[in-house]
Amino acid sequence: MKNILCLFAVLSLYTAASAQNSLMGKITSNTNEPISATIYIPQLEKGTVADFDGKYTLNSIPDGKYNVVVSLLGYATFSKKINFLNNQNITENFQLQETAVEMEEVIISTPFHKLQSENVMKVERVSTENLNASGAVTLADGIKNIAGVDLITTGTGIGKPVIRGLSSNRVLTYTQGVRLENQQFGDEHGLGINEAGVESVEVIKGPASLLYGSDALGGVLYLNPERFALSGETHEDLSSSYFSNTLGASTNLGIKTSGEKFKFLARGAYAAFSDYTTGADYSVTNSRFNERDLKTGLQYVGTKFKTTFRYNYNRSNIGIAEEVGEQTDSKDLALPFQEVDNHILSLNNTIFFDTASIDLKVGYLYNDRREFEEEEDTAALRLKLSTINYDVKYNLPQLGKFETIIGLQGMFQNNKNEGEEILIPDANTTDIGILATSHYHLENVALQAGIRFDSRKIESEAARDPLETDFIPALNKTFTSFTGAIGAKLDLFENFSTRINLASGFRAPNLAELTSNGEHEGTNRYERGNHELKNEQNFQADVSLEYRNEHVEFFANGFYNSVSDYIFISPTAEIIDGSQVFQYLQDNATLYGGEFGFHLHPHPMDWLHIESSFETVTGKLKTDEYLPLIPANSFKNTFRVEVKDGKTRKNSFVFVTLENKLNQKNVSNFETPTGGYSLLSAGMESTFNIQKLRVKFGVSGTNLTDKVYISHLSRFKPDGIFNIGRSLNVNLKLEI
Repeated sequence: MKNILCLFAVLSLYTAASAQNSLMGKITSNTNEPISATIYIPQLEKGTVADFDGKYTLNSIPDGKYNVVVSLLGYATFSKKINFLNNQNITENFQLQETAVEMEEVIISTPFHKLQSENVMKVERVSTENLNASGAVTLADGIKNIAGVDLITTGTGIGKPVIRGLSSNRVLTYTQGVRLENQQFGDEHGLGINEAGVESVEVIKGPASLLYGSDALGGVLYLNPERFALSGETHEDLSSSYFSNTLGASTNLGIKTSGEKFKFLARGAYAAFSDYTTGADYSVTNSRFNERDLKTGLQYVGTKFKTTFRYNYNRSNIGIAEEVGEQTDSKDLALPFQEVDNHILSLNNTIFFDTASIDLKVGYLYNDRREFEEEEDTAALRLKLSTINYDVKYNLPQLGKFETIIGLQGMFQNNKNEGEEILIPDANTTDIGILATSHYHLENVALQAGIRFDSRKIESEAARDPLETDFIPALNKTFTSFTGAIGAKLDLFENFSTRINLASGFRAPNLAELTSNGEHEGTNRYERGNHELKNEQNFQADVSLEYRNEHVEFFANGFYNSVSDYIFISPTAEIIDGSQVFQYLQDNATLYGGEFGFHLHPHPMDWLHIESSFETVTGKLKTDEYLPLIPANSFKNTFRVEVKDGKTRKNSFVFVTLENKLNQKNVSNFETPTGGYSLLSAGMESTFNIQKLRVKFGVSGTNLTDKVYISHLSRFKPDGIFNIGRSLNVNLKLEI
């Protein structure tokens, strides 16, 4: 650790003078009309907007070879790699082609920052604005609208992402460029991130251990923070949303300003919700929750050095619903409830050389989780988790068509108990990983491959009386693994491409799986760990096909995932203090399925959009028993009309969505089948420009038929408690 901090200090002090390059030119449409498109260099987080004549200028560009991305709604995004060297004043004129296809963005979660059309890995990306427009109550609630992603829910306040049937510690979450650590092993532990200040969400579906190490066996949820303002600009915004079902409201206020080199932003948010009401017209007692969130950031961009500091504080107070009791509209929490504090500090630095660069990310995360059961002033359970993680990547000079990255990643983590109850023991976890990956790009073929080695050491202290049955012995174990990945993207013919990816991943067992021995109040069961557990190791094959033209898009994604030593919890015949004992076991497992769909936008009727998709996943143990918490197969159909480019009303849309969840009969031996259901939602949104003020107003409705249903992934299902009923939602956003 000391050596890493010394390296960081040296890099931070490296501010040697260097060349300053500039890029200028003109942007036109395919009809040679000037357009005010955005020119952006993702690696530098630097950009500008062309003026009404289509002219633009970007100054103070360090030496190096960077992707320059040109984009504008209604036009195909264009990307070109340009080499800047020795005080060059480069002139580049760009011509964009009109298209009905949605504007492409640069994918940040994969290492080479390509547009999705250039990326070897298939990554789903969606903006949080689009998620909010659908009527999502929380960020987690919105994520389930992404193809291949679902949600394990505990009411409306707690949601855990499920990617192709895998969840919990098998799905790694990144925020502010660092891995999120917040005791996510628990079924009843939420995401702990507010959507305010999150610009977009990217989902890697499948093993991403090559890029991120342990816990990325099933996939990655990558939360992109909002961008800083473009140089010379200042923006303020205020937004508020109201949800009729929970009588809930959320409000956030943000400001950001940027000079040529220094940039600053800050955002605060508050949300409070009452108990949710089901379609059966009763409220679920103590499903209420509230949340406070603060995000801030500071960035310096020089000609040889870029550094970004971000901080996020989140306080979540979440009621623990146990039964349907008193019917009330109160937002005050009743016992029992959780109170969770998350602090996330990240420092992201880039050192630019003539033909190479070094990226260094350092993060500090502090999670303080408290559960109050009988007294509001005394926490029965209190877990404090401190995490330092680092990520160093060296982007080697490009050799012909080869781009190569070598990296070092690691984590130091301490878990400490301070409550009356012990869920997991005091422990230290140390990770270190070494990786190398290369990308090779030709006109119609892109290849990517990599290899990685990881080591995780877990040292825990003994807990409780050695003479009692709930004694937890000390643990000292090290888990190691080699992982690799290889993939290809092929443009088979015009408008038709395929991606083939083969990847391995691993996950070291977590503290709960290794050491649990006691009542887990949040899951209403007695859990017993297994210190003999081994790594989960998997191999997944992915194939995706995609066709798109100006009228229609088709996609088909298929996967087969073989998991060795899959860890699962299983009930036993033993009863302790009235609770059934569940034991952690291992066996080989397989998961397979995919996502299929189309998007019709017939030209010249670009305002019309018809989207349809189907998702399926099946998970089985080697014994032919089905895995628990596997999402039901589903269809989703959306009819959408868009109107753009009015004089005052800039953008408007209206949508209607019907989601059909099929019967889930493929259940584990301690689950029950779940019946299918259909949910209807609809909404509209318009954006108006009034001088310098931009107003965005939206209305949406979810579960409009007030359907009485229970999701297969609801933790309230064993108690027969229904999911949320009809909700009418209103959103208003003001931007200056």
